[in-house]
Order: sequence, then C-alpha cells, then structure tokens
Amino acid sequence: MSQTVAFVGVGKMGANMARRLKECGYSVAAVLDVNAPAAAELAAELGCKACTKLADVTAAADVIFTVITNDAAMRSIYFGAGDNLLTGAAGKIFINCATLSPAMFREVYDAAKKAGADSLEACMASSISHAREGKLYLMLGGDEPVYEKVRAVIEQMSVNRRFIGGPGSAAEVKALVNMVMNINTAGLAEGLGLAAALGHDLNLIREVFSQTGANSRVLETDAGDMVAREHDCWFSAEHAAKDSGIAAGVAESVGLNLPLNAATKAQYDKMVSLGLGGLDKSGIAELTFKGRHG
Repeated sequence: MSQTVAFVGVGKMGANMARRLKECGYSVAAVLDVNAPAAAELAAELGCKACTKLADVTAAADVIFTVITNDAAMRSIYFGAGDNLLTGAAGKIFINCATLSPAMFREVYDAAKKAGADSLEACMASSISHAREGKLYLMLGGDEPVYEKVRAVIEQMSVNRRFIGGPGSAAEVKALVNMVMNINTAGLAEGLGLAAALGHDLNLIREVFSQTGANSRVLETDAGDMVAREHDCWFSAEHAAKDSGIAAGVAESVGLNLPLNAATKAQYDKMVSLGLGGLDKSGIAELTFKGRHG
C-alpha cells in the first residue's frame, strides 16, 4: 500500500483500527497515546515507532488517524503550544474519528487548511469488535475529493460508509445517532425496570417488545445485559453522557429544546456521579430496577 498511516489515540478502538490496517498490508509507521506504556506495547506488536511528540507522528506518515476522547483532547493535539499535529503538516491528511462537537471539527478543518493539510471527519457508529474486523459504520465529512484520496484505506476499515457533506456535517449526524440511541437505551431500561417491579417474566416482556412498537436495536443489544446486570463496556455511560451533551449543544445552536435528550443526559450524568461511568451504556438499568442503585 502506498500510503503510510499513523495513529494518535490507541485505546481499544484506535488500537484495533491500527491492527486491522496492518493486517490489510498498510504500513503503520507510528502510534502515540497519553498512556505511553500502551502505545509502546502496541508499537512493539505492530513493528512501528511509539512517538512521544505529536509532530513526530505527523512527520512519520501520509495519513494520520486520531481517535481521542473529547473536544479538549482534540484541541490539545492540534493546537497545543510547542507541539501539535499541525507542525510540518503540509500535504498530510488527518482523519478524525472521535465523537466531538461539530464546531470542533470545523475549527480543526480550518486550521489544517491554513497549514497546507486536509482534515476529514470519520465518525464511527460501531463497537470495538467492528474496529478489529474492519466492519465499522463511518459517517464522513469534509472535502469529498479528500475522501476520495483515502477511500481505499477507509474501505478496509468499514462495511458501511456515508459521505454526509462539508466539515462538521458528519459530526452533526453522529450526534443525532447517539442521541436517539441513548434515549432508546434509557427508555428500554425504564420499561424493563417497571416490568420487573410489576413481577412480569422479563423474557416474555422482551419477546413482546421485539414483536411490537417497543422493538429497537438496543432491545437486541442491551436488554439481556440489563436483566443479567452484565455491563462489560462496549460504549461507556460516560461517553453516552458526553454525546448527549453534544446533541444538546447542537440543538441549542438552532434554538431547539430537547426534553427527552436532557432527561437521558441527566440519567447518564447520575451514573458518572455514582462512579458507574465506566459501565456500558446498558448500565443505565442500574438506575431503573428497584433494589439496584436508583
């Protein structure tokens, strides 16, 4: 493969994306993470450099993926004083995969242009296993000609791709996706919690839900975990709170009030305050079943 790649942010998602591209024949030149031991371990596995400076990551590759946690982290890697990804960035392409505010993506897009580089958002609606298997669902935003330049590498990482539009547009759609997913998850947790309190057979309730208007994707993915209290993390409650907050900010920017989103965010914020933010989003059922944390 002609394009070399590098990764900033090699937690569970970023590390599996890097492994996938390595297996597909791409040269993974460098990785960097705030967790330096984890980056060093992955670098040894992939046979690449574990960088300690962001500018060195940029220098090492043609295409740099970022998979970080929030707007503050994004700001630090692109605009940090003394060391950032935009140092010597002319000709580089940055693909930013985190769920962030649309405004943050637009700010990075503009700064990359000024540095002679390109920035593309590739918002993910997928889990850790999908990253490892190359089965991500990606929503892309930025300049479509830039997308075409990296289409081949993106296709190796994903089974579904949608180019949404200009900078920030994919982030807007991702905010909608996670807002609706979080609301559905909270609603399911309340429905199952109420059913349990009424003494109903929850297997029967789940079957009825699946065959009626109560059906949803989260019924399939989360209902069993809610009942069994098995909340191993695929998408954390802390991230759910963050993403519901992003949706609230987007709504505020166009003068909309979203009461269901606000209520859902309050529930996930409560999980974080109770020390449950590291649980999977299904852990919201801990607040809705009698005798648990609620």
